[in-house]
Parts: sequence; C-alpha cells; structure tokens
Amino acid sequence: MSGHSKWSTIKHKKAKTDAQRGKIFSKISREIIMATKIGGEDTSMNPRLRLALQKAKEANMPNDNIKRAIQKGSGNDEGAQYEELQFEAYAEHGIGLIIDVLTDNKNRTLTNLKVILNKNKASLAEKGAVSYMFNTKGIILFEPTEHDEKIIDLAIENDAEDIEKKEDNSIEIIIPKNNLENLKQIYDALEYAYITASITKIPTNTIKISEKEAESIIKLIEKIEDDEDVQDVYSNFE
Repeated sequence: MSGHSKWSTIKHKKAKTDAQRGKIFSKISREIIMATKIGGEDTSMNPRLRLALQKAKEANMPNDNIKRAIQKGSGNDEGAQYEELQFEAYAEHGIGLIIDVLTDNKNRTLTNLKVILNKNKASLAEKGAVSYMFNTKGIILFEPTEHDEKIIDLAIENDAEDIEKKEDNSIEIIIPKNNLENLKQIYDALEYAYITASITKIPTNTIKISEKEAESIIKLIEKIEDDEDVQDVYSNFE
C-alpha cells in the first residue's frame, strides 16, 4: 500500500494553517453534530465522536464551538438537519475521486459539485464506479520526531499494514480502522503528538501521473473541499 497519495500528507499538514478559517470549524462542527446524533454524547461509547473531537483538537477549535455542536447533536438545541452523502467522480488522467459530504441541502450541494467538476474537466460517476477501488483504513501521521523508532515499533505491534518514513522524516502509519483507537490511545498515553489520527480511504491501486498533472488534480480537490458541505475528498493518484 506504499505510494498512498502524496496529497493526503500535504492536506493533513496544510490543515494546521487553514484551521483559522471559519469553514474548517464549520465542517468539524457538523461532524460532531452528526456523530453525537448517531451515537450519543458519551465519548467512551462513541468512537466516531472521539475522532471528531480529535479533529477539533488538531484544528484548535474553541471549546464553546465544540459544546454547541454536541448540544445540537444531542437534541438540546434546534438547528439544521444534516445528512451524509457520498459522491464518486472521475477527474483528468483517469483519476478517481470519492467525495464525502455532510449537508442540510442535498440539491444545493449536488449543483455546486457539478459546477466545480464541469469547470475542471471532471464529471460525476455512477455509484460504485470508483468506491470499489478504495478500502477504509485508519491513518496516523507524525512530524519528524526523536521517538520515531518507538512509534514504528508500536505500530508494528498493533498490526499496522503500512508504515512509511517520508523524505522529510515524517511518518505515515496505515492501520486497520478497528485498531486505530487502541494505537491512538497508546501514543496519547506516551504523549507522542501526531498531526492527525483519523479514518481515511486508501486506494487499492494508485495511478502515477506527472507533477504538472498532479497540480491540476490538487487544484480540483482544493476547489471541491472549499465547498462548505464537503467533509473530505479521496483520490488514487501517486
């Protein structure tokens, strides 16, 4: 599984800078609302909420925003009714995209998405046309650290499926989604700070494209993610 899209790493690191934008907080708030609505506000019984709160922490989201989102999700505060949707698309150079959204207006989201895709030489695909090429996994990403050997050893002990030490000495760990929470708690107990620990979609095969071609795909992904309803975009380019 080595060769996981470089954009994945770039995006997670870039999120630290982008976290000041209100739209990042808005996306995380909606995820907290949905996680609370589905699984309740007890984090010990709701792994999805724990991951959403981890995203909030990574983005330095204010505690008041988090509390309001939990209140809305638990039904203690009236607000918009959100639904989760997933779209599949084809971009240039045969690149497949999976687009996860959380929206209170399906028609608005679909219209916005079609406009973005059409303007960037991409198009929606039939359901299942792209998603079969991806598996859902956990990902933990570390910046360069003096604890790299211990981090890698612990990942191996917890059945990590792929561990990549990148050119800048950052570490990317791909792990079965059911093992993510346990490994994350181990790192937390040791106070090994990671950039992100989340659920992601990993392509079973990647498509190698040129740097210039990759730039156009990254620009497309950024435009899609700028839509306030889009939660995440996954691709299979290398």
